[in-house]
Amino acid sequence: MNTIRPIPAAPPQDLFGKGRADRATRVVDFIAESRLRWTTFVNRREPEAPVNEWRIPLVVVERRVEAHDTDVISLLMTAPDGRRLPEWRPGAHLDLELPSGRVRQYSLCGDPADRHAYRVAVRRIPDGNGGSLEVHDELTVGSSVTVRGPRNAFPFVLPGYGSSAARVHFVAGGIGITPILPMIRMADRLGVEWSMVYAGRSRDTIPFLSEVESFGSRVTVRTDDEHGIPTAADLLAGVGSDTSVYCCGPVVMTQLIADRVREMPGVELYSERFSPPPVVNGTAFQVELARTGEVIDVPADKSVLEEVLKVRPDSSYSCRQGFCRTCVVRVRSGGIDHRDTVLTAAERAAGDMLICVSRCGGERLVLDL
Repeated sequence: MNTIRPIPAAPPQDLFGKGRADRATRVVDFIAESRLRWTTFVNRREPEAPVNEWRIPLVVVERRVEAHDTDVISLLMTAPDGRRLPEWRPGAHLDLELPSGRVRQYSLCGDPADRHAYRVAVRRIPDGNGGSLEVHDELTVGSSVTVRGPRNAFPFVLPGYGSSAARVHFVAGGIGITPILPMIRMADRLGVEWSMVYAGRSRDTIPFLSEVESFGSRVTVRTDDEHGIPTAADLLAGVGSDTSVYCCGPVVMTQLIADRVREMPGVELYSERFSPPPVVNGTAFQVELARTGEVIDVPADKSVLEEVLKVRPDSSYSCRQGFCRTCVVRVRSGGIDHRDTVLTAAERAAGDMLICVSRCGGERLVLDL
């Protein structure tokens, strides 16, 4: 039977009973300890920004206008003490916790190789729900802001590393350039064969134009005022069966491309939209807010979130597409038609519901609101 003995706290004494440890043992111990200290020193890493449940305190260090006619600004944010930030990959986004308590998602559009700064871009939407207006009006250079993430719901899959494609084609419309920018930067840096169509109303309305055009002939810029409204063939020029397509922009554009790609065997499509998807096969129902007894009618073509915001404008939400969990609510009674992509079976069994996409499986839901 083998006996496991503890490692001694000090080198063993000399084999011949001398008062000092054996000379050879002392030399080996000195070398080992020196090696350990040297290894610790040379492998020392700069600490990353503190993360508390993915909440990271940052400060705005630069604010730039990226498109005048559509009022797009970019914000460059760093840790207050300059520490490195958690790494991210192209397609990732941040949740910004705004001063009012609103939480909004914005794609990271900087360089993933820069571990000391995050960049996002925000278009002012005058008739929106207030998030973009708050960013434009409240977040100036020097402002403190807390972010959550980074998280990635639109990952870039390189050819040969999870994608069977040989080349990549990017399509961006307006502010949809933000998640695409890091992708083209990575594709170019790694020598991937790629092309891109960047569309918008006019050159003054599309952000980061000079940055995109710096990639040269790989990029085609199409504007409505010069070339007319683009067709699917215009947006997918040169795409063959060996191509993966990455698309982000207005719903009309992404839908146009999706319909065309369905008729193109072998073409892979990855897309992201910044607006909520249309309700499919919806029926009308009622929602009762348990804490006040208010009853809300939800039409067949509207989400629960849309109708709840009319009476509870401070309700939390972010992606509006069923993957970020921000709008999760506990259902006290009623059947749920789950349409999200993130809740676990246990969470659904417990009555959790994402009110941005999920619906009632009957006539009435009672929400813990």
